[in-house]
Amino acid sequence: MRARLLVPLSGDPEGTPPWVLRLERGDDRGLFEEDGAAWTVHAGIPTLVAGIRALLLQALHPGAMAGVHDWSRYREDPLGRLSGTVRWVISLTFGSREQVEVELGRVGRFHSSVRGEYAAADGERRTYTAEDAELVEWVHLAFTDAFLTAHERWGGAIPGGADAYVSEWATAGRLMGVSDPPRTAAELHARQHRFLADGTLQGGERVDDVVRFLRAVPVEGVALRTGYRILFAGAVATIPREYRRLLGVRRTWLPAVAATRLVLRIAERGLGAGPRAHDMARLRLRRLDAAAGPTP
Repeated sequence: MRARLLVPLSGDPEGTPPWVLRLERGDDRGLFEEDGAAWTVHAGIPTLVAGIRALLLQALHPGAMAGVHDWSRYREDPLGRLSGTVRWVISLTFGSREQVEVELGRVGRFHSSVRGEYAAADGERRTYTAEDAELVEWVHLAFTDAFLTAHERWGGAIPGGADAYVSEWATAGRLMGVSDPPRTAAELHARQHRFLADGTLQGGERVDDVVRFLRAVPVEGVALRTGYRILFAGAVATIPREYRRLLGVRRTWLPAVAATRLVLRIAERGLGAGPRAHDMARLRLRRLDAAAGPTP
């Protein structure tokens, strides 16, 4: 089970591909405080649900959806696409600043070629690039909200609370080109609602296609397929009704939140053995502490 879970998450059945091993290297403490809000949320098992929820919400912006439709390889290599996203999140959260720069360069090289056209909600044809301010902002908002919501529902306490997580992860937003990312949970939700209220977000055939795919992502084994479908139902259960309406999804009558909690516990036990990303980062921090010597 551990190997089957780790392949989509890291691209390696042991969970230690080269980019995870590099978390131990570097000569600085990275972007985020050890065991702070970002560390706590992104090291938590609810991220398995958060990733699904983020992809669903991101698909509601027609520009972001066009980028996925035109450029993403999620159909041909869904697990590779997932592990690439996991690599970006983990590297920024737990890596040294040098590793962060390498990861930003990797993502930036791909994004530099992403461009095309899409039909906006008002019917107007608009051009897009991966660096468009509006698209980058919506992706950041959807990501932040998804990971925060999933942790609040199925995780433990966040050091400093929800506002601390939103404020810390704003650093990642700025690195990806968001000029003024939200710094509080209230501001995050207000900014999301603005996209909804002004009619920017929309459903449609492309969104329906992504929802169908995400509902039944091809994973190996009956147990994992069943567990994934429960996680999908849990992700849907946390999405507000107005967004679910655009996505064309409904909450199941089954106790999805409770069932998701059980699946997450099983997954956590399956992943419990062996080094994890934040364990590798701690090795770097302890090395830096030792080199600095005792605090006067």
